Amino acid sequence: MTAGLKALTARGRSFVASGLAALLCALILGEHDLLRIGVLITALPLVAALVVARTRYRLSCARLLTPSRCEVGAEATVTLRLENVTRLPTGLLLIEDTVPFALGARPRFMLDRVEARGVREVDYRVRSDLRGRFAVGPLTVRIADPFGLVELTRAFTATDTLVVVPHVVPLPQVRLSGEWTGGGDSRTRSIASAGDDDVAPREYRHGDDLRRVHWRSTARRGELMVRREEQQRQSRGALLLDTRRFGHRGEGPRSSFEVAVSAAASIGTHLAQGGLGLRLVTDQGAVHLADSGGWSLLDTLAVVRQSGARTLDSGVSTLRQGGGDGLVIAVLGAVDAAEAKSLAKLRHGTMTGVAVMLDIPRWDQHDPDPGELEQARAARAVLTAAGWRIVRLAPGGSLAAVWPDAAQRGRMSFTGGVV
Repeated sequence: MTAGLKALTARGRSFVASGLAALLCALILGEHDLLRIGVLITALPLVAALVVARTRYRLSCARLLTPSRCEVGAEATVTLRLENVTRLPTGLLLIEDTVPFALGARPRFMLDRVEARGVREVDYRVRSDLRGRFAVGPLTVRIADPFGLVELTRAFTATDTLVVVPHVVPLPQVRLSGEWTGGGDSRTRSIASAGDDDVAPREYRHGDDLRRVHWRSTARRGELMVRREEQQRQSRGALLLDTRRFGHRGEGPRSSFEVAVSAAASIGTHLAQGGLGLRLVTDQGAVHLADSGGWSLLDTLAVVRQSGARTLDSGVSTLRQGGGDGLVIAVLGAVDAAEAKSLAKLRHGTMTGVAVMLDIPRWDQHDPDPGELEQARAARAVLTAAGWRIVRLAPGGSLAAVWPDAAQRGRMSFTGGVV
């Protein structure tokens, strides 16, 4: 009731003041009819406050994001479900959801009277040109009586998260190699390539699937034997993303950094779909992924930010310590010959190295600095000489158009400019 009285509108307070004045005049003048009018005018906002206050705690809200993860520039639909769980109908409802500025203006809706146990659903769309994790909610509901005497505000606590991931470009199939690694009971035997009699069984262990019981060996040995697990093999690779603020140009969605993040997301998704076990490394070191690619990679790249590092030393050191990567793909900003030499040393044996090099000297500049152009040429020459495959991505260029050059060893390719 106290909350309801505090929520009296200007009209409601005017009714109370008028009613009290009418009561006072009725007592002074002895007018019984005026007394009745004063009681009615005073009681009306008080009754409205009581009804609204009871309604306040009897509403439930649910929110659904479809999808809960979307690309930069794509739209997501937010569905709000408001239920009146009391036996009393509500008055007029004004609902407002809380969304970050990056997702647009706050949506507001007006709902008429919601009957007892009634449900109302409304939806709206959000979109963002920025990557990130955005909290949607909480929902604010303003409850008003039919006469507009009381307006009570209630804020729900529930929020949901919308993940805006980098733009992913479909890439054509390119033949790349990677080191095959795996686990299991044997690195040489495989049920897929051996007959049932040729499988080397082992003793049954607690937790083994009974469907793997090898009955012939069990009968021969007199104890329960099971087939060895088939060797699981997975191609491994590493993705190096240059996040140095020093190595990028431009601001906003068209900056070289955002293009690099989108390129890393596109390449990582493409390789993960091909079964590559991928790990992510930046100039800051290794980045933990919940799985070897897919959505975990995109979720991580959704929140990656530029670093203050000046070199790639930490990232290169992490790649060197990890070892066992049959494929290393580096998405690079501005690098000089010394950094290129450090990267070049990572390639050994049959390892495949692919460098996606953004044309930083020409990014947001009409007249590139000749010194920067020469530095970029020297870096490409060092990597090419070491057997790295160079994919050059110019401002406004399409990664899908130049990605096939990742299969061309020692060949420099570009779009929109001359090397």
